[in-house]
Amino acid sequence: MRTGKVFVIAGAAGSGKTTVAKFLHDRYHMERVITHTTRAARPNEHNGFDYYFETSTSMKKLHLLESVEYDHRLYGSSLEGLAAGWQKGHDDVIVLDTKGAFTYHQKLGDQAVIIFLTVSQITSLTQRMIKRGDDLSAIHSRLNSAEYHRDLHLPDNLKGIANVVINDSWPQTVAQLEQIIKQTSLENR
Repeated sequence: MRTGKVFVIAGAAGSGKTTVAKFLHDRYHMERVITHTTRAARPNEHNGFDYYFETSTSMKKLHLLESVEYDHRLYGSSLEGLAAGWQKGHDDVIVLDTKGAFTYHQKLGDQAVIIFLTVSQITSLTQRMIKRGDDLSAIHSRLNSAEYHRDLHLPDNLKGIANVVINDSWPQTVAQLEQIIKQTSLENR
């Protein structure tokens, strides 16, 4: 089986992780790794496309590469999920929290390309969550979670590993992402 790269997108809620993953999928034909979660679907999210929505019981039966509890919900991804994209001859893209990103780096080394998204004004994250339609009580819970605060800043264990992208302006974000892809392609030659 051919193996490729997995581009791991991490950052705080509202930083643009899903948007960046969609861009990499659309522009570079990266396969989206669908992760598992015990949280409820948001409006317009679909099982098997956005996430595999699991129960606590079904989550325990999975063979996970990494898993994490975030805002009292479980999230995880599997090696089989990565292999599905690589079998199609494409690199993968996945959205994880910073703890999961570090696990991918530990287990996959240079095969995992970590992209950490942030913004210059942290207060804009709340407005982004409201704009995308998150429930206000869910936003409040997320803003007060330890995981949210952990993911606001690049953790020490990812410094020198992660590519930091400040997602304030979409054209600048795209330029930074294209530079990361170009650099990764050069390293593969």
